[in-house]
Amino acid sequence: MSKLIILPAIDLKDGKCVRLKQGRAEDVTVYSDDPVAMARDWVSQGAEYLHLVDLDGAFEGRPMHAEVIRDICTAINVPVEMGGGLRTDDDIALMLAAGVDRLIIGTRAYANPEDLLRLVGRFGRHIAVGIDARDGMVQVKGWTETTSQTAVDLALEMEKAGVQTIIYTDTARDGMLKGVNVEAMDALCKAVSCDIIASGGVSTVEDVKRLKELDRKNLSGAIVGKALYEGAVSLRDMLNASE
Repeated sequence: MSKLIILPAIDLKDGKCVRLKQGRAEDVTVYSDDPVAMARDWVSQGAEYLHLVDLDGAFEGRPMHAEVIRDICTAINVPVEMGGGLRTDDDIALMLAAGVDRLIIGTRAYANPEDLLRLVGRFGRHIAVGIDARDGMVQVKGWTETTSQTAVDLALEMEKAGVQTIIYTDTARDGMLKGVNVEAMDALCKAVSCDIIASGGVSTVEDVKRLKELDRKNLSGAIVGKALYEGAVSLRDMLNASE
């Protein structure tokens, strides 16, 4: 079985490291006033990759934490991926220049597949797609709209466009500490050959083991947020389970 990369999440709002419950802007918990120190801490504990979300950017439609993200990229020696507010090519170029390794496109990829094709042509592997779904159906615009398209169908479209990495979030489980949706991850990994990163509900060592037991070669990583910040699980234990 291949190794699963564990990606600690750093969600940025008003310059702070926070978590939202199921993506609701009004349901916010602040965990640190210093995201750069937080990033350093995760790397010191063994993190090989970090997952950043510009929450203000997602709501405003443009990157709002470019400076903080640049500081994070400068302060650590591991790659980061980032999503939130990447609506234009200039936004993507700005964050690549800041040192981000992988940029996550969400609603834009769903709404404009032709544009995604062009983006992949220009930026290659640096473009990843975030597929957010509830009960297997794609959600867009910050999870406020549920579409009639299945996550699997969208993933197939994304793969056809040349996307190499998909971050799949089960929105019903995000921030709820209720465990990962293993069945949905398995179905997605089975449908496509590009790399899949699991997100939403990954909160225990058992979750990591269950993902590993799927034995899907393209299941490359898992994003962990609230469980780490609440102390429900240690990064070290998750990393050990991911080997």
